[in-house]
Amino acid sequence: MDSLMWLGSLHLHNNHLSGDVPVALKNCSGLLVVDLSENEFIGNIQAWMGNFNGTFGKMYEFIGHDQEIIYELGLMVLVLHSNKFNGSIPLELCHLHSLQILDLGNNNLSGTIPRCFGNSSSMIKPSTSPFSIHNENHFAIGSMDSATLVMKGVEYEFHNTLGLLTGIDLSRNKLSGGIPEEVTGLHGLIFLNLSHNHLQGKIPVKIGAMTSLESLDLSMNRISGVIPQGLATISFLSHLNLSYKNLSGKIPSGTQLRIFSPFSFIGNPELCGAPLNDDCGEDGKPKSPIPDNGDTEDSGWMDMKWFYLGKPWGFVVGFCAILAPLAFNRAWRHAYCQFLDEMKHKLPGWFL
Repeated sequence: MDSLMWLGSLHLHNNHLSGDVPVALKNCSGLLVVDLSENEFIGNIQAWMGNFNGTFGKMYEFIGHDQEIIYELGLMVLVLHSNKFNGSIPLELCHLHSLQILDLGNNNLSGTIPRCFGNSSSMIKPSTSPFSIHNENHFAIGSMDSATLVMKGVEYEFHNTLGLLTGIDLSRNKLSGGIPEEVTGLHGLIFLNLSHNHLQGKIPVKIGAMTSLESLDLSMNRISGVIPQGLATISFLSHLNLSYKNLSGKIPSGTQLRIFSPFSFIGNPELCGAPLNDDCGEDGKPKSPIPDNGDTEDSGWMDMKWFYLGKPWGFVVGFCAILAPLAFNRAWRHAYCQFLDEMKHKLPGWFL
């Protein structure tokens, strides 16, 4: 790898690779796409991954009247999901000024979400992105590059449309702390998945500024408080999952949030309003009684305990009611066997 400084793409998806990521990879400074997903890489995400800021230099696009846009080419896609990486997210990843897709989901990462992610320039203004595959004036890699990403709750393999995406997936880790307010400045972000972590605090008030969002998943965290009104103003939002958290109050009014099913908000007992069936009272709380969390957990455990205790008794009852008479009563056993024998001869005639 030491001699591959001009390598533009590295795809090692689903190859059962293990161990640490080779240090020699840091010499491939011209990488634009790195996909190491669905392997068994271990250790920390190395800080030198934040140095993939390009060997290709600058690109110029003339837009008329002697005006031009200058693009600094660097790593645009980093997909490391479904490995065994641990430790915290290195701050050096914030130096990847061309980064459009960051997928670190389904690992064992801990610590907090870096606030400096809000400085990712390629996620702020997608209209100035250099990774537009359908534009012949840009670097042409669309025919050879692809990546497997989870978007809107479904796993897709993106090919020609890869360059049109901007998103962050940090789901299924052990991240803690709050959602940084700086992330809401990523106006070009199309998908954001922070589900299945240990995040606390509140949903940022300015989340409505993320006007390009099409998919938002914050489920299975410890986030509390009310849902910001601005969330109802994101017109492109087509997938939303705020389930199983500690949200409370009335779901913001507006047609955008009413199009989602109740499953997008399930598991928040103090939440009320459409599309949930629980109406809100004058105090902004559900009219129906709010179950105590401790009682709910105890009830769930008791239900599971009785379920497993009842399984062997169900087998005993079923055996005694059906199999036992056949086993101990010869006349019944002969009648049953004769019935099966007659059915064996009649069935072929029914299908002819």
